[in-house]
Amino acid sequence: MRIIFGFLSGLVFGIGLVISGMSNPAKVINFLDVFGTWDPSLAFVMGGATLVTFIGYRIVLQRDHPILMTDFQLPLSTAVDKPLLMGAALFGIGWGIGGFCPGPAWTALPLMASGTLAFLPAMLIGFLIGQPIKNMMTK
Repeated sequence: MRIIFGFLSGLVFGIGLVISGMSNPAKVINFLDVFGTWDPSLAFVMGGATLVTFIGYRIVLQRDHPILMTDFQLPLSTAVDKPLLMGAALFGIGWGIGGFCPGPAWTALPLMASGTLAFLPAMLIGFLIGQPIKNMMTK
């Protein structure tokens, strides 16, 4: 049952990314180009997502446990440390250069655009080398 609901959640998320235009890297790059062809629509997408998430967490966390699991799996650490700051900076740099977050990159894959075909393998390689780098930073 969890797999079915996971699939349905991913499907709704993917459809939302496509409808909002977030699978188009030009939309992201135009949002970041404040002094050029600035497109503020991404701020509305992020604001809407933040509002829905804020309300959803307030409702769901009133339960003893999730519907399909025995407990909530929430992060325990609230530390703002070197790996968090470095990861956030690298994510932001990659987002600005490529115009993709991981989710929208996957939703853009069926378009077979050259940028997507270059970004996804590079992202996967980044995942592979990121963990050893994080391990070295936390020692």
